[in-house]
Amino acid sequence: MIVKINEYIESGILESFVMGSASDAETEELLRLKELHPQIEEALYQVEINFEQIAMNMAIPPTPAIWSKIETEINEIVRTNDFQALSIEAPGRRNNNSRRGRKSDLIDIESTSSHMRVHKLWRWVLAAIFILGKVFLAFAIYFYFANRHSEQRIEELKTELKLEKTRSVPQ
Repeated sequence: MIVKINEYIESGILESFVMGSASDAETEELLRLKELHPQIEEALYQVEINFEQIAMNMAIPPTPAIWSKIETEINEIVRTNDFQALSIEAPGRRNNNSRRGRKSDLIDIESTSSHMRVHKLWRWVLAAIFILGKVFLAFAIYFYFANRHSEQRIEELKTELKLEKTRSVPQ
């Protein structure tokens, strides 16, 4: 039984649970086994500590300007009249029916226009690309016909040269 517990611990389910990517069945199984086996509870605690250390070591501290922007946005949210507190559910205690009944989790997006808005700078860039494309197309057509004319002229000169050779050769 200890071998199976060690295999379970090393299977990666603990890591997926800590990251929040475990399925509901895996979460329920882990929570049930955690109550029965203290080794799993200790391993889960160690995985959480390891993830926290990785996050702390790789964290990039935000600039003071970001902190003030976050504070301003939070204050704006609090000042609005339709502010609703978010409910936080413990993992593993999710009720599948609670998701179906609430529509506040989804944001309806409606658009009155079928046109895409583009920044003014990009309009000029796209116009320049379009014009350059037309210029390159004109050059390509010009050089195609110039090459074709040159090839025809070369063929004419070759035939004239052959005629001159045949005339100059004594019979």
